[in-house]
Amino acid sequence: MDSWGSGRHYSSGRHTREPARGAGRGLPGLLGGIRPQFLIVLVAVLGLVSAATVYATIQARPPLDADAPPATSASATAVAANPLSATGTAPPAAVTAPPSAAAVPAPVVASPDPTIGPALDAEINAVIEANSAYRVGVALIDVRDGAVHEYGVKTKFVAASTGKILAAAAYYHLVETGKASLAARMGASTAGQQIRQMVQQSNNDSWALILAAVGHKGLINYAATMGIPYDRTVNALTPAEMGKILSELYSGRLLNAQNTAQLLSYMQQTNYETLIPAATPPGISVFHKYGLLNGNLHDASVLVRGERAYVFVVYTQGRDLSDMADRTRVIHELTATVTAGLF
Repeated sequence: MDSWGSGRHYSSGRHTREPARGAGRGLPGLLGGIRPQFLIVLVAVLGLVSAATVYATIQARPPLDADAPPATSASATAVAANPLSATGTAPPAAVTAPPSAAAVPAPVVASPDPTIGPALDAEINAVIEANSAYRVGVALIDVRDGAVHEYGVKTKFVAASTGKILAAAAYYHLVETGKASLAARMGASTAGQQIRQMVQQSNNDSWALILAAVGHKGLINYAATMGIPYDRTVNALTPAEMGKILSELYSGRLLNAQNTAQLLSYMQQTNYETLIPAATPPGISVFHKYGLLNGNLHDASVLVRGERAYVFVVYTQGRDLSDMADRTRVIHELTATVTAGLF
């Protein structure tokens, strides 16, 4: 007898001895002595156990988030760090890793747009107060909002030749309403040439011809359309009123585009560029009309750089022309103050 005991009887009546312990080591050896029907049952059980194990493993995984970005490889992360690939094209959004909070750049804060405010007001007033020996009035207008800022003397001055801009605009208005023509004979030339001489060369004879064509009443009525009380026999304007005329002109509200451009072109490179233009930094365009009469020394301008435009008017009155150099210096100081604060 072996250690497993005596043999067993099967239904066939055949007597057989079971193999000794350890005989035919390994799975084939163990399975070899199992009858086929038992082997089939064993295989089925093992299959069920394996399926249950796979199902449990799947269930243990966390659910997929349909809105979550797909995982990216190291190469995709490197592409995201450099938006332009070797081909010069941006990577598809699907493979770009979302930036971390630390990688998001800080927002760029644009420098504030220069404007007419308390700081500039104080500087302008300081220049005026330091030159109190003269009667000085200043008007400043940002053409974007049309608000008039006044400094120093706010009452009327003799406008001198700055009033020629009002006369020129009034004649252009007659042309646009069909009541006059720039090609009409006027004096020794045409009306258009007389306007140019009046503005660019400050020719008083041309001024007289334009005034006669517009008419005394016509000029008063035209100024009134801008809310400006004007009497040509006195030719008096406040700095703010002169500023309003220039603001309306430059903004295109007085004349059509062609006539506006033509009149403004005459206000460049005039025969007297020693006031506001002489103190204006390079890069700023100046359209202006000066005035010089007895004790009055004025300059009325539009200062432009890029999309920013400001009307800047300085009226001064002194004893006579003997202090003109000092008042020229005042105009230069005011110009430097305004341009530094606004451009």
